[in-house]
Amino acid sequence: MKSSKTTLYETLKRQILTLELPPDHDLDEVGLSEEYGISRTPVRDVLRQLAGEGYLDIRENRGARVIPMNHATLRDFFLVAPMIYEAVGRLAVQNFKPAQMEQLKECQERFRAAVARRDSDAMVVENTRFHAIIGEMANSAFLKPSLNRLLIDHARIGYTFFRPTDDEMEANLAKACEHHDQFIRAIAEKDEAAVVRLVFEHWELSRRNMEMFIAPKGLSSEALKRLGSAPRDLKPKIRHPAKA
Repeated sequence: MKSSKTTLYETLKRQILTLELPPDHDLDEVGLSEEYGISRTPVRDVLRQLAGEGYLDIRENRGARVIPMNHATLRDFFLVAPMIYEAVGRLAVQNFKPAQMEQLKECQERFRAAVARRDSDAMVVENTRFHAIIGEMANSAFLKPSLNRLLIDHARIGYTFFRPTDDEMEANLAKACEHHDQFIRAIAEKDEAAVVRLVFEHWELSRRNMEMFIAPKGLSSEALKRLGSAPRDLKPKIRHPAKA
């Protein structure tokens, strides 16, 4: 049975990833203590842990808030995400351990089950965990913090990907699930070239959806033009979203 502290930690993570707690949302330490029946000390421990993982920002004398998103951070996201995903994928091929491969397969089964029952919140959580495990396989002290932050914003910007509203989005969701299976095979076979190809194919699936999400806020995808890490034949084709 999970402790109240563990439940609080997992619930806050899920609420942030699924936008139930929006960016910049202030967290009420006293309210959380009362709701979960624990003292403020373990609540603070959870908030500090989530801050260390990139989910929260703790401000002196102002408490914790959900990590914000703004135009500057979103531009950085679109610029560096494919580069970091590629580097993580390459290192995962070189460094993964058998136990981590089992974790990845189990996570994929949970993701597949969430897709089948159309549980969008579970899809977001398990998709994020799937790519976090690949990050753990990479075993890079330098890349891990960057990847964790990327995955948080990827989930929040692309949350509509897991709530398909037309046939194209349904097909993309099914393709994403298939990509996960291909990632597992490619890593297990130590096929670095296949992993790199999948990274960019997988990124392209959600990129357009994410651009549509942020387009009303006036954010251009201009930063994508500056991507230099993708192989020439795998670079995403740039499509600027129509102005609102």
